[in-house]
Amino acid sequence: SVPLLQAARKKNSLNLLELTEAELEEQFVRGDGPGGQATNKTNNCVVLKHIPSGIVVKCHQTRSVEKNRKIAREILREKIDLFYKGEDSNVFKDKKASEKQKQEKKRRAKENLERKKLFKEMQQLDKE
Repeated sequence: SVPLLQAARKKNSLNLLELTEAELEEQFVRGDGPGGQATNKTNNCVVLKHIPSGIVVKCHQTRSVEKNRKIAREILREKIDLFYKGEDSNVFKDKKASEKQKQEKKRRAKENLERKKLFKEMQQLDKE
């Protein structure tokens, strides 16, 4: 099963719960990871906290504070949707569907590989 809060961050999620700015606590902190001086000297990492649920999101995907604010809000909306709706959430359903597709693709690839091995073995037997 998919942990609920890890299913967030799907691009085409619709019907998510709306956020109000009064419920949010926003901070700008220094990001971490690669980037050198651009990362170490600028406070462009956004930390958003949804006060009623206690969910915290940290976003440092771009160098732009405005873009990070927007991305953080999208991620937070999806996580809050998952938190309140659980398995009824569209984000959760999309994640489950994509996992199922991935497993089916793996299964088909494995079957094809087995068929190729059998075919090569039969060719070897025919040559002998």
